[in-house]
Amino acid sequence: MADEHQFIEDGMQRSQIDEFFAEELGRAGYGGMEMAPTPMGMQIVLKAEKPGMVIGKGGKNIRKVTTQLEERFNLEDPQIDVQEVDEPDLNARIVADRLANALERGWYFRKAGHTTLERIMDAGALGAEIVLSGKVTGARSRVEKFNDGYIKHNGEPAETVVDHGQGVAVMKLGTIGVDVKIIPPGAELPDDFGVHADMDVSEVAPEAVEANEAADLIEEPDDEELAAIQEDAQEAADAEAPDEGDEGVVDEDVVEEVVEEELDEEIVDEDVDVPTDDDVDEDLEDLDELDEAVEAEAEAMMDEMDDEDEDTEE
Repeated sequence: MADEHQFIEDGMQRSQIDEFFAEELGRAGYGGMEMAPTPMGMQIVLKAEKPGMVIGKGGKNIRKVTTQLEERFNLEDPQIDVQEVDEPDLNARIVADRLANALERGWYFRKAGHTTLERIMDAGALGAEIVLSGKVTGARSRVEKFNDGYIKHNGEPAETVVDHGQGVAVMKLGTIGVDVKIIPPGAELPDDFGVHADMDVSEVAPEAVEANEAADLIEEPDDEELAAIQEDAQEAADAEAPDEGDEGVVDEDVVEEVVEEELDEEIVDEDVDVPTDDDVDEDLEDLDELDEAVEAEAEAMMDEMDDEDEDTEE
């Protein structure tokens, strides 16, 4: 058989055994069971409000239940251990059965729900929720909820911390489903926190203590210390600054002359022919002669154009 089929078969068998115990031990206050396979056989731990009724006179009832487990569910040598429930009002399975019985006896659903919720919270529960679904008052089905305290609905805490129980009330108009969830006292939830007044912080968070000590060492200077620091800085700046009569003082005019001389030296190149003043004068005379020749040519062209215009008019 495949592993998946084996898991499904084991789960179905567990559910059927749980239903069997609920039918046989309902009057004894059946509060759930736990099954664990052992080399000696299947170990079953029963939780009941009245263990004496489960065992019976001289163990008659427990032997009957053991025989039925072997015949109906093919369990080899089942070992049944009965444990008494310390606080029945904190067992969701017992509370659900009690509430279902109260509804069957004619209790009004609001009174039964609020009374059951008060008993749960008085027993020390951190939170509880009761859900009644079905035809609670009329022909139409509806859902009524009663809750108090803190309750978890999803995530890992909802599966490991919350005690969940269900019951069924058979009424004239139909059945009413009873769903009860209880968070027992002392349950550790992931979002819980506490304040310890006398706790040594260095034991809990040594890194935070070291950071706080380092921050305490870095203190801001007061006004007197700040004024002293500013005076020391001013004296140091005055000591580094040169006097007017020192050789280190540089005249701005001298600096400008030196820069101009360096630029002139960089511009002048021995391989480049630098024109003299005479060369410049000769170039200017050539330009004047060229301008006169251009003007004379232009006047000649204007005279020719005037002559052509006169011939055209005649």
